[in-house]
Amino acid sequence: MKFISIAFLTFLFGCIGRPIIKKPVTEIHQKQNKIIEQAVSSLAKTGDWLVIRGFHATSNLVANATGIPISHVAIYDSVSKTVIEADGKGVHTSTIKEFVDKSYRLLIIRPRWRTDENAKTAWQNADKLLGKDYDYLGTIGFNYPGKYYCSELAIKIYNPWFSGKEKFPDIIKPGELYLYGNVLYDSLPREEM
Repeated sequence: MKFISIAFLTFLFGCIGRPIIKKPVTEIHQKQNKIIEQAVSSLAKTGDWLVIRGFHATSNLVANATGIPISHVAIYDSVSKTVIEADGKGVHTSTIKEFVDKSYRLLIIRPRWRTDENAKTAWQNADKLLGKDYDYLGTIGFNYPGKYYCSELAIKIYNPWFSGKEKFPDIIKPGELYLYGNVLYDSLPREEM
């Protein structure tokens, strides 16, 4: 009986686990990065979300825990070509080059609340949160005020424009952000390079 239980659990977790994503060889990775950076430059606007599946071990953990092959999100600024993101370092900025370099897959999502009129203010809302701590407990449903995980931050900056009818789950998964906006670009499927 014990053997059957172990075999069943092994089978179950083997079937639902997401593959571990590793960086491709440098030349291919750089070529892919260039294509993605060009897409971001031509399609993304300030306040858009850049939603990714990353290469880091925590990206694999998030993808497996959520059952969705997407693991992280940042808010984009088209003027400075930077993003604001929340990760283990807290809320901080990264260049678009750095952000794309840690991405296996990238989606550009335009939040439903974003307008040309409020985009700069939404970015400033994110900028005001720089230096805040990462909300580790929020990732399991125990949100801690004043701390943010990535998708919680992405939603938070649009709070002033909510209609009041929004219903958010206790844990906002990066892979479900498409529910709150329009996907403008998805770097998959990739054509052979």
